[in-house]
Amino acid sequence: MSADRDDIILGVRQLERHYVQPQDMVDRLGRVLRGRAAPRPVQAVAGVDLDIIAGEVIGVVGESGCGKSTLGRMLTGILPPTRGEIFYKGRSVATLDAAARRQYELSVQMIFQDPFSSLNPRMRVIDIIGEAPMAHGMVTRAAKEAYVCELMQKVGLDPSYRFRYPHQFSGGQRQRIGVARALALKPSVIVCDEAVAALDVSIQAQVLNLFIELRREYGLTYFFISHNLGVVSHISDRVAIMYLGRIVEIAPTETIFKAANHPYTQALIKELPRLQAERRQFDTIKGELPSPSDPPAGCPFHPRCPHAMPRCRVERPLLKSVEHDGVSGGESKHLSACHLNDGS
Repeated sequence: MSADRDDIILGVRQLERHYVQPQDMVDRLGRVLRGRAAPRPVQAVAGVDLDIIAGEVIGVVGESGCGKSTLGRMLTGILPPTRGEIFYKGRSVATLDAAARRQYELSVQMIFQDPFSSLNPRMRVIDIIGEAPMAHGMVTRAAKEAYVCELMQKVGLDPSYRFRYPHQFSGGQRQRIGVARALALKPSVIVCDEAVAALDVSIQAQVLNLFIELRREYGLTYFFISHNLGVVSHISDRVAIMYLGRIVEIAPTETIFKAANHPYTQALIKELPRLQAERRQFDTIKGELPSPSDPPAGCPFHPRCPHAMPRCRVERPLLKSVEHDGVSGGESKHLSACHLNDGS
């Protein structure tokens, strides 16, 4: 990770987030009587280092439960990290004064997966979009309606629908409302948490094209979370692969798809649908995702990896630069966490 670049808008260092299962008195008493230990904390994010360059789209891919949504929520300030630091424009968020902290929170916004449950069903669209900028003094009450109409036009919605409720819109239209709500605070970074996963394929393409257009117009930076590598390939400049709370590979998008290094990434790409008509043998990744409350020692992927060796069971590999030929990576490095790269 480059610490000397002045174009890094967000960065994280050794970021962790643990969840502890809440227990009432009956649960605690039952565990004591049965002689069971207290439940271990769930390591949703387990030591992530990442730099996000201003103006780029970085896609984050992984199975459900790998920690990608938790990482996104920490970047927006919705969740506090258990350990580690988040940096905004080179400054630790934990050390920001009140004014700088407010600017950071306004500059990093989030679009959620479910476009229905993330919108207040009792509020009209004009208030869903216009309430926050008015509360933060970015627009006056008199100018609110015109501001909302402008944003609705930007995201492809008819401004005459501004007095409707969320249930009166289709799924794709509701997601556009969510996009407009995020844009209303004039952010620099938008965290998209499975923002198209709940939409039909044809609507997905429309919303992705909208993201691309808005990025071009506003110079936005996207942290694009998805479980779908195909979607990520369409919009991302770089791709980070997460597994069990850790980033196991990160590289420019072209590099990931043409020269994937980590066995987990290779398995994900192998199962991508293709247009070719030849018959193919589909083999799912062997085994089940280990529990984040009891992760395996060593490499977290070794119980499912076809190339696992004794070293993988005891020593966790670190992200290291990978050298390869034939694929242009530009200035961005190709990093992978695999002992196979050490030639041992």
